[in-house]
Amino acid sequence: MTDTDQRPVLVVDFGAQYAQLIARRVREADVYSEIVPHSMPAADMLAKRPRAIILSGGPSSVYADGAPRLDPAILSAGVPVLGLCYGFQAMAAALDGTVAPTGVREYGATRLESVDASSTLLAGQDLEQNVWMSHGDSVTAAPAGFDVVATSQGSPVAAFEDRERRLFGVQWHPEVGHSDRGQEVLENFLHRGAGLERTWTTGSVIEEQVERVRAQIGEGSAICALSGGVDSAVAAALVQRAIGDRLTCVYVNHGLMRENESAEIEKAFGESTGGAKLIVVDAEKQFLDALAGVTDPETKRKIIGTEFIRVFEQAQADILREQGVIEGEGSDAHAEAKAFLVQGTLYPDVVESGGGEGAANIKSHHNVGGLPEDLSFELVEPLRTLFKDEVRAVGSELGLPDEIVWRQPFPGPGLGIRIIGEVTKERLDILRRADAIARAELTAAGLDRDIWQCPVVLLADVRSVGVQGDGRTYGHPVVLRPVTSGDAMTADWAKVPYDVLSRISTRITNEVSEINRVTLDITSKPPSIGTSHAWRAAGSVSAVARRGRCPPPPRDPPCPSSPRRPRSRAASPSRWPARGARGWSAAASA
Repeated sequence: MTDTDQRPVLVVDFGAQYAQLIARRVREADVYSEIVPHSMPAADMLAKRPRAIILSGGPSSVYADGAPRLDPAILSAGVPVLGLCYGFQAMAAALDGTVAPTGVREYGATRLESVDASSTLLAGQDLEQNVWMSHGDSVTAAPAGFDVVATSQGSPVAAFEDRERRLFGVQWHPEVGHSDRGQEVLENFLHRGAGLERTWTTGSVIEEQVERVRAQIGEGSAICALSGGVDSAVAAALVQRAIGDRLTCVYVNHGLMRENESAEIEKAFGESTGGAKLIVVDAEKQFLDALAGVTDPETKRKIIGTEFIRVFEQAQADILREQGVIEGEGSDAHAEAKAFLVQGTLYPDVVESGGGEGAANIKSHHNVGGLPEDLSFELVEPLRTLFKDEVRAVGSELGLPDEIVWRQPFPGPGLGIRIIGEVTKERLDILRRADAIARAELTAAGLDRDIWQCPVVLLADVRSVGVQGDGRTYGHPVVLRPVTSGDAMTADWAKVPYDVLSRISTRITNEVSEINRVTLDITSKPPSIGTSHAWRAAGSVSAVARRGRCPPPPRDPPCPSSPRRPRSRAASPSRWPARGARGWSAAASA
């Protein structure tokens, strides 16, 4: 069983750092895409009945020993193919073209020397554009039957095409924001070269997934663990549209949420899901008792995860008994039907886990909530084909409020891993107030959709010397880490305007008496990682700019951190939104 009935455009990954970005750009053109490894046999690729194939870039040289090869069967199957960078050179080599070093390497923004504006790929384009190159080798002679449609100083053949066989290629990276008209190149290939229609829209996704959920669950019931994040909320809304009040959502309040967040989640969910049942479990004391005395972030994660499973499984047992899925008590308990568990799995999760198709059957491994041994859960994952920004678009189309759709990503362990030191109710309250101030100021500045996430971390085991009200203070420092990202796998620190940072700092130190220093983390990801792991011990912050000691303010608008990509067509409510605001440039995606 596949996750969609749409035939894909396959993005063949040759080890590129931009493979997911290519797939996203294809989606932006309203065409469904999937990523497959270059090691997949050609027969398996073709068995997926691809509508087109795009060959990604990669770090290898096509004539180096051990370099990934392109099976010529892909090029002779009658499927439209577009090669990018290494994929372009691999096409040329497989078709007896010539690839060699020219002595001129091209990295970064590059100007083309000639463009064939009558070609399929570059229709209507001219030399007034930058393209983003990253290569040492070049195609010096195109294969037989190909027309050369662009050149550059270091690339005698910078782009070619064989319209009859529907084979195309460019030396540059059209998927990155620094290629000025790159999206046009991709859309020209998809719509002009391959003749594909725009069938991948929010409306088509919702319609298809609702029907698939109905077919999977049938007359059964489902349970969804609602975290308050956009993924679980959109998954729940889709399933609710499919099966109505046969969906029950469980929200576990572990006491580690941000200020007023639990109440906001309950209110927003009730107003927007049209009848799905919501059960709220207040387990704050249980979680804080389990975390008492624990300071190691990874240990905190494990404790919070274990306690969550215990609480959620007990809630499941109660719900399933009420639904008639479980009969009997204690050792006599047994399953009368299959249970369906809704999860907000996204496409990047699928790619990173090595793929896999269809619904998985999983068994409860803990059994601490009284679930019988013979009970199996079938996963319902209506978002498995979607990227994060597509999830937000679907959520908006379903009518979810902005405070849910555009909520900053928040880790499952909550504020528990944003406190460096022991987690106590007092420390949580301190952090909640500081976090609320930071989020309120970012919202007031209109930066909610530019900044992906802004963790506020309390260095609870660190004391900072300060002066407040003519007296010496020994308060706690907090660290702000505003970042931009589109995939949550890579992130760049957000260039928040200094006046906004100043207001955040002033308000926190004035309104939260326990805090007397605000610092700013300006490391990207990589090299740094998530919130808690960056600060396991005092003094380990690698790049901190303290208030009052910043360099002169930048002249250019500081957010978002990467330039917006020009759109080649007007946005439509039924289509995917522009992704430039999330920093999809070569720099942010590297």
